[in-house]
Amino acid sequence: MKPVKRVQGRTVALPTRDIDTDQIIAARFLTTTSRTGLGRYAFYDLRYGKDGTEKPEFVLNRPDAKGCSILVGGNNFGCGSSREHAPWALLDYGFEAVISSQIADIFRNNALKNGLLAIVVDPETHEWLLSNPGVDCDIDVENNTITLPGDRVVNFTLDGFARHCLLEGVDQLGFLQNQAAAIQAFEENRPWKP
Repeated sequence: MKPVKRVQGRTVALPTRDIDTDQIIAARFLTTTSRTGLGRYAFYDLRYGKDGTEKPEFVLNRPDAKGCSILVGGNNFGCGSSREHAPWALLDYGFEAVISSQIADIFRNNALKNGLLAIVVDPETHEWLLSNPGVDCDIDVENNTITLPGDRVVNFTLDGFARHCLLEGVDQLGFLQNQAAAIQAFEENRPWKP
């Protein structure tokens, strides 16, 4: 996982409420443990018709959505079953961050563990982002801020451990592995033995 200190990019708005993990990536595509190649299945049933052709009305199929790296989702984004494939699909599609006024806890935790920023903002900011798709945003993970057009700065919170792991570019296992010397020193020097 690469360090995530800053995300700069344009937004695309998917205002639909209650987008669940099966809409993000349908269960029939959960046949791999690889993180690559899943982007083509992101929002598959919303993006494509039964014959496999693109639905031109779907927001990600519009020309102005190409290259957007920040997804602004409707309220309660990522609800449903737990699956790490959902953030994997979004990352592989090209998203680096998801912003909403409410993000399901399990999805948010899975996203942050895999290097996808999952940011909850206040309802007013959320409504503004949904109403103004395609704006440039600068997300600063070190300072927990989003800079919007007009130099408007919005604060957000991240769990301290998740923030540390994002900034260092490590997952939970990588964090523990980085502590190997301290763990060994503790084991060697503790006054009691198991």
